[in-house]
Amino acid sequence: MAERDYNAAVAALNSLQSNFSIIDAIRKAGMVQNEQAIPEMLVFAKRLGYQPSDFTKFRPIHIAGTKGKGSTSAFISSILFQYTKSKHPSAPKKVGLYTSPHLRSVRERIQINNSPISEPLFAKYFFEVWDRLSSTGDGSKPVYFRYLTLMAYHMYIQEGVESAVIECGIGGEYDSTNIFDEPSVTAVTALSIDHVGLLGGTIAEIAWHKAGVFKGGARALTVPQPEEAMKVLKERAAASHVELEIIEPIPAIQRGEVKLGLAGEFQKSNASLAVTTAAAHLRSIGITELPDASNNYQMPDEFVRGLAEVKWPGRCDLRKQGPISWCLDGAHTLDSIKVAGEWFAGVQDGISTSKPIPRILIFNQQTRDAPALATALHDTLSKALSSERPFTHCIFTTNVTFKDSGYKADLISINSNSQDVKVQKVQKELANVWSEIDPSAIVKTTATIEEAIEDAKVLAQRNGGEIMVLVTGSLHLVGGALEVLESGGVEAK
Repeated sequence: MAERDYNAAVAALNSLQSNFSIIDAIRKAGMVQNEQAIPEMLVFAKRLGYQPSDFTKFRPIHIAGTKGKGSTSAFISSILFQYTKSKHPSAPKKVGLYTSPHLRSVRERIQINNSPISEPLFAKYFFEVWDRLSSTGDGSKPVYFRYLTLMAYHMYIQEGVESAVIECGIGGEYDSTNIFDEPSVTAVTALSIDHVGLLGGTIAEIAWHKAGVFKGGARALTVPQPEEAMKVLKERAAASHVELEIIEPIPAIQRGEVKLGLAGEFQKSNASLAVTTAAAHLRSIGITELPDASNNYQMPDEFVRGLAEVKWPGRCDLRKQGPISWCLDGAHTLDSIKVAGEWFAGVQDGISTSKPIPRILIFNQQTRDAPALATALHDTLSKALSSERPFTHCIFTTNVTFKDSGYKADLISINSNSQDVKVQKVQKELANVWSEIDPSAIVKTTATIEEAIEDAKVLAQRNGGEIMVLVTGSLHLVGGALEVLESGGVEAK
């Protein structure tokens, strides 16, 4: 491998992506394959020179859940970052954030002090891990996500990160992030049905997996959950010798007295969980001058700034381009699709116009039950907008980024059936479903995200007035759409 720059690192990383056939086999093997993740991760960690106890050096805060775990992690990181400027002797100087997936650059997954690591730093640590694994054992490497997890942990130790927020990938019990013995704090965000092939088909089964982050000695937090899920969470917390704490929305946040940098009513619950988690972590490292949550809760200035300044692109993300309101949300489950739909309806309520606003849907799903998601979106928007025809136009696209160059290197995904993508199999299925639901809508498919964006712009020009575009269905789509839009000069509102 001659080159050792960022592009070479991304190319090598992409070679570790599981192709569709392997992913499909894992999905069919279900729990059996999933159970191998932790033992394999521990072997790879040992080959890198680490034991689980070494990862306590960056004081991990472990976040699991179905909905809001990324946003909650971002809130926590933003709050802790404020303390890097503090003169308190216990305040961390470097705060890490490890999340997935990324939107536009894989560097987004590994952050220090609220910023993605630089390309040179990514390349440096990528090849340190690559070389060490190449020269130990059988020279094998873990798959994409597991490699990045090991790389992040290695980098956080080498860079002297003192507090790190770690978001689970899938599940918790067998998630490859779950290889440290002593987290600082653990939390489970809102639960719903997702990743059925790996986590089970009931909310109780999913709760069992998510609760795998609970560890003795670390506070265990969650938000209100469905009864069946809460029962399992409490049982698993007790088995880990910790008491599960249920965090209700903090009154000042619920009333809107504290500004949140992320849009959406649901973020109030995420922010409240983040505040309690961040406070618990800060207390554990010696910053004890923090009040307990109550009706008279007075948040420190660092918390208020952290909540207001958080950035999390692609989630309830509104961008303006002349008369076009681009509404982007990476919703990919039935519940999150409903939330995205309600947010979109709220955006329309804020637009003042004397004539009806054309509404365009740009939608992508490749591996989930796409027709069910499309139907849920239609039902949600029909109710939210009081119309059986929520969109005048629907564009179903693949997640290929550009017409001429295909995927941007950071956005390549080979975890879906390439032949299905090529012939737009899922997209055509979606188009047929939507046409049956709403025959009045103008429906089409496109081979790339760029073409879908161009089509929406043409429709806007023809309309000559305000127009709304909802881009949703997957984070792959939203990441590609942001790449296309920002290359054309569209900025966040």
